[in-house]
Amino acid sequence: MSRALSGASKEWHVGPVPGLGLRREKDGHLVLPLAVARCGKHLALAPLVLTVAEGEQLHAALCYALGGEPAPEDAPECRKPVRYPGGRQRY
Repeated sequence: MSRALSGASKEWHVGPVPGLGLRREKDGHLVLPLAVARCGKHLALAPLVLTVAEGEQLHAALCYALGGEPAPEDAPECRKPVRYPGGRQRY
């Protein structure tokens, strides 16, 4: 689960649900189940529902935020550099 929020709301946590990854619905929406907890007690599951365009915006924002960070060994393939002929590197 994600780290605690700062300030008065620090006892609230929202984070991904282990074993329940991102899925695509039949209507094309992307759904990421999130767990909501307060003071360590699980309260609810709340789906984050995104359109494809919203998913792309989130992906771009995360790529920008992670840009200077080296990819960890267990990172998904999209975070690892790919070498193309001629030495060009893309992510």
